[in-house]
Amino acid sequence: MALDQSFVGRSYPPTEPYEVGREKIREFAEAVGDANPAYTDAEAAKALGHPDVIAPPTFVFAITFKAARQVVQDPQLGLDYSRVVHGDQKFAYSRPVRAGDRLTVTSTIESIKSLAGNDILDVRGEVHDEAGEHVVTAWTKLVARAAEEA
Repeated sequence: MALDQSFVGRSYPPTEPYEVGREKIREFAEAVGDANPAYTDAEAAKALGHPDVIAPPTFVFAITFKAARQVVQDPQLGLDYSRVVHGDQKFAYSRPVRAGDRLTVTSTIESIKSLAGNDILDVRGEVHDEAGEHVVTAWTKLVARAAEEA
């Protein structure tokens, strides 16, 4: 069954603040194999004009994907998450994520499409810091595969 188009434009409440830690940034950079010293060395980050270490660009995915749970778990939307695969991801930054940031995410359904029996859901996550300043917008494409015929 196709998802309800009336959900396009629906926004969900901002998440509780996520505090970005230096160690989380370091662990993430190591996990993705990015040896940029701005991710692990505060002095290297400061030499580049940052107040502390910064996070690799894809670090914010963990925060925005968690926030998107509000969307996928909305019982009124009716998304069968057991059939969902991650289709695409993109980011538009105003500034890098930094250690010490306290970030909130507001998720909005941007589009719902049906293609070959699959539901395609685009969710936009607006990430703001504690002062309310925009940090990054993340777009996540989720594909709910069509149910298999019996």
